[in-house]
Amino acid sequence: MTDNLRGALWMMLSMLGFGIEDAFFKAATRTGGVSAGVATVQFGLLAMALYALYARQQGVPVWTAEYLKPRLLIRTAFEIVGRLFFALSLAYTPLSTTSAILQAAPLVVMLGAGLILGEKIGPRRWAAMAVGFAGVLLIVRPTPDAFQPNAILAILGMIGFAGRDLATRTAPMHVHAAQLGVLGFAVVTFAGLVIVAFEPGAPALPSPQAATLLCGTAIAGVIGYTAITFAMRTGEVSVVAPFRYFRLIVALILAYSIFGERPDTLTLAGAALIVGAGTYSLIRDGRRRKTAPLAKS
Repeated sequence: MTDNLRGALWMMLSMLGFGIEDAFFKAATRTGGVSAGVATVQFGLLAMALYALYARQQGVPVWTAEYLKPRLLIRTAFEIVGRLFFALSLAYTPLSTTSAILQAAPLVVMLGAGLILGEKIGPRRWAAMAVGFAGVLLIVRPTPDAFQPNAILAILGMIGFAGRDLATRTAPMHVHAAQLGVLGFAVVTFAGLVIVAFEPGAPALPSPQAATLLCGTAIAGVIGYTAITFAMRTGEVSVVAPFRYFRLIVALILAYSIFGERPDTLTLAGAALIVGAGTYSLIRDGRRRKTAPLAKS
């Protein structure tokens, strides 16, 4: 088995884990046995505990002073935004819509890399970005008659995750993946507390059914988070990264089979534009990186 094939399989496992995580979380909040804020807190605490055990097993400290360095603080701030609004979107927006909009994150990362980090982006990739954002508009439909206000939650969550991924490029490489996992799910817990603060009434413990579903959410989330770390460290990024769109396929299947969602033609068309534009951009970027050394020689 080649490294590229192994990396692609890790990425698909990661997207399967994240897709199941989203479905478990939505099912838990949909039962009425737990609020979105309390669900996010339980999910974050459980996953953080699992990652703390993983860190100890790997022989690395759970806490590191690197968490307080400016680069990781910026990453943490973006992740708070992403986790907060993504959790709200999962609770109040169709899973298919939330997952489709989330797929635009790599395009936003590329936009930020060009505008903020000064990376060179050619006209073809700019055009691909425009097509991808047109796909988002097809899903959101910002017209008085068709506009879905809850879709704004997914857009804000997507922007938060894109900012996190962009900040990750400048994060210290010596921070262990287990430590990033602990930090990431500590952020999930904090985002949940923020949501709880704005929810009406006093917080209530999850029902047994909701608590069980949230345990599944944490396990699936840890599997997804760990698998994507292996994926991005195995094989060529330009080959492995496009398989992140497998998450949308998983989400559409789960949304259809579990929640009875039936995305309309415009939503599916928008999702196709986003996935197509993102895949093209990633492949184009891989070709550019391969030819760059040749051009310099």
